[in-house]
Amino acid sequence: MAETDEASIAFAHEAEQSSAVVDRDVAALGPLLDSLGVTAEVELLGQFGKQLSSYRKVDRAVLALAVENTNLKAQRLSFGSAREAADRFKAALLDLAPSLSATDRCRAQALAAKATLAVRELQILQGPHIAAADDAAMTSMEKEMATLEAQTTEALTALHGLVAPTAMTTAETAFKQFETIEGQIVGLSRRNTNVRSLELSLKDKPPLTAACDDSLLRLQTALAQEGSKATR
Repeated sequence: MAETDEASIAFAHEAEQSSAVVDRDVAALGPLLDSLGVTAEVELLGQFGKQLSSYRKVDRAVLALAVENTNLKAQRLSFGSAREAADRFKAALLDLAPSLSATDRCRAQALAAKATLAVRELQILQGPHIAAADDAAMTSMEKEMATLEAQTTEALTALHGLVAPTAMTTAETAFKQFETIEGQIVGLSRRNTNVRSLELSLKDKPPLTAACDDSLLRLQTALAQEGSKATR
């Protein structure tokens, strides 16, 4: 998992170049084996070609997913602009209480604490959502997020009854920004390209790689035996 789009694209290009080298070698070896009339080796090369095709299909899927970097982009938003909006929201709510009477101040502080806690819990949920590979788990977290957003909105509505509407502008603007960014985080996280590419790399590619390696080893052994026969 590269940390930037540029690095991901560079790694993908490097992988494609390496694949092209293998393709050229296989293409050159085929006619040579045919000319030598080594039937067993030709069959082994054909088997390797089929296995390589299966490997290449998975590898292309991995590379296509990896270069999108949606999970890493979601993570950057969570740690960056979403956190900044949440901090602005908290600071704006803290500024409300000093101007209120003692009775209203206690009520306002309680509502501000409720809203701040809900937003902090939303921040906490972003990480597991970004890392989740299961759609059902993400759906469950999104429902919890919706509940927390509703609790925040409810607390802000109640605060309107205690302070002047203009005093709520900064906090409400910060919360709207936070909600917008969180929507972007969820959208990127849902595409799950880094998680999916990593899963393919760890689960699907190893057996295909092993099969290709085994076929190549058998081909090398067979060719070595043919060479030994020729020198006798």
